[in-house]
Amino acid sequence: MTSSRSSSAGSPHPYIPATAADRARMLERIGVADVDALFADLPATLRDPEIDLPPALTEPELIALLGARAAANADPLRPSFLGAGAYRRSVPAIVSHLTSRSEFSTAYTPYQPEISQGTLQSGFEFQSVVCELTGMDVANTGLYDVASATAEACLLAARVTKRQTVALLEPIHPGTVEVVRTYARGAGVRVDQLASIDDVSDAHACLVVQQPDYLGAIVDLEPLADAAHAHDALLVTVADPFALGLLRAPGDAGADIVTGEGRDLAGAPAFGGPSVGLFAARSRFLRQMPGRIVGRTRELHSREEGGQPRTGYVLTLQAREQFIRRERATSNVSTAQALIALAFTIAMQTLGPHGLRESAELCYQRAHDAARRIARMPGFAIPERGPWFQEFLVRGPVSPAQLTDQLATRGITAGLDVSARPEPEAANALLFAVTEATPDAHVDALIEALAEIGAEA
Repeated sequence: MTSSRSSSAGSPHPYIPATAADRARMLERIGVADVDALFADLPATLRDPEIDLPPALTEPELIALLGARAAANADPLRPSFLGAGAYRRSVPAIVSHLTSRSEFSTAYTPYQPEISQGTLQSGFEFQSVVCELTGMDVANTGLYDVASATAEACLLAARVTKRQTVALLEPIHPGTVEVVRTYARGAGVRVDQLASIDDVSDAHACLVVQQPDYLGAIVDLEPLADAAHAHDALLVTVADPFALGLLRAPGDAGADIVTGEGRDLAGAPAFGGPSVGLFAARSRFLRQMPGRIVGRTRELHSREEGGQPRTGYVLTLQAREQFIRRERATSNVSTAQALIALAFTIAMQTLGPHGLRESAELCYQRAHDAARRIARMPGFAIPERGPWFQEFLVRGPVSPAQLTDQLATRGITAGLDVSARPEPEAANALLFAVTEATPDAHVDALIEALAEIGAEA
């Protein structure tokens, strides 16, 4: 590639780096006559296929079309009881106010720490919040989402235990399972999906358990930690950070690594993204962790006479192969979801420990009240799975597909159809989610609609 000065001299556009002469020299060096010859081995139908595109629109026409398409989206105020990993939360208003500031909305990985102190400080605060929530020693600045964070946890466990098999205890989110399998395949790691803790063996590097599990039940982590550790395996807990406002911290129950999803406390689900994956671990795994870790230090002496030594932030750990010897790299993750992590941090610090607990308790109470009302209705039942937090299974007088369709005709989005899952309690059931942000009027509308459906069945 030539410099911008030489490129602009020989090119009609200063931002095209290769001039015609540059391209001719490269083609000559590799021994082809022209660029078309590079693609001669591809069938002509694939090289330049006809694309059936409509005529171009004017800007006003395009705006009108996009407006019409947007209007077809579901009403955001429509009653919805979908959950299964993405939940609507009562996010403090200050979150969007602060994150919309220009210095945050353009945040990116800080390659020059000395001029990125604000970004680094927000990363440090995020790490601190995650450690306090999870009961772990160290946390990184975040990964892409909970699924990729869990996959990285499995690979970490395989490295430190020198074992090539990981175990996932069902029920666990199927999306997480698929991402773990994708990561594991490239690393030559086998993935076992277990129905019982009794199936953990000395071959397993770790046991992965979701808290609460995919069908909503609260898991007792301590016996699972004991079972995993009895086989010298690690316990990886995929925890809902909001539920941890009410539940015991996984670190206090024996977890070795904790992952989670921070998106819900940063704003609305937004069709599944963007996200921020939480990753926290015991200190002995510090140098095996993926991503980046921000550290805080202080000057030995103030630069100003009589002044106080200043606090400084720096990237303490970068485990990507771009920054250290390839054979010692733990991951190729470099990017931090800085803006979503910041929103999560602001929400958590605004709520504080007591506010988070109160919100989690409200969520628990609203969900259980809705479940009790449904259970009292003729033709409906709530399969028992022990203690649960915000999601519950519902069986009705009609099939899950019919119930979903009939609620949709009444302007209500039902829970997720989980009837194809292997767990007996999931048979013929929908998974409903009710959170602290679910209005009472939406629950009332659901009860009324279910009563009508039950009467018609």
